Amino acid sequence: MTKTKKPEFRPNEFVVYPAHGVGRIISIEEQEIAGFKLELFVITFEKDKMTLRVPTHKAVEVGMRQLSSPDIVTKALDTLKGKARVKRAMWSRRAQEYEQKINSGDLLSIAEVVRDLHRTDDQREQSYSERQLYEAALERLTREVAAVAGVDEAGAQKKVDDVLLSRAA
Repeated sequence: MTKTKKPEFRPNEFVVYPAHGVGRIISIEEQEIAGFKLELFVITFEKDKMTLRVPTHKAVEVGMRQLSSPDIVTKALDTLKGKARVKRAMWSRRAQEYEQKINSGDLLSIAEVVRDLHRTDDQREQSYSERQLYEAALERLTREVAAVAGVDEAGAQKKVDDVLLSRAA
């Protein structure tokens, strides 16, 4: 087992966990699991009413990261302005790719999914699975935008909606 450099995560700090989005580290605790003493980050996801414990030495390995910089958020919002790029592959293949992008935790990839699956009122309606993926990506994007900008989720949602609507105009 190689010793990875300990990440600089501190209690009360927002982090992004790839599979769950933005959470807040509430503490760092030590627990004995299967006879081993482990130091764990205790991360809470308020909206999902979920608490996650991540071994501190595995945090970077599993893809946990700090919030994106304001520059990255700006790039993500710019990505939303672009033209949707929908591949001609079968839906099941595209859905898999979208799912991977959402769970990668990468804000720019998530923004691409939102851009590609966004529908205006005059376009055909989304299928149930398209809507599910779109809403999951949109939620991840708005939560991170809210955390970085220091606004509530409704404010971030409006910001993202404004960008999406300006694209349609």
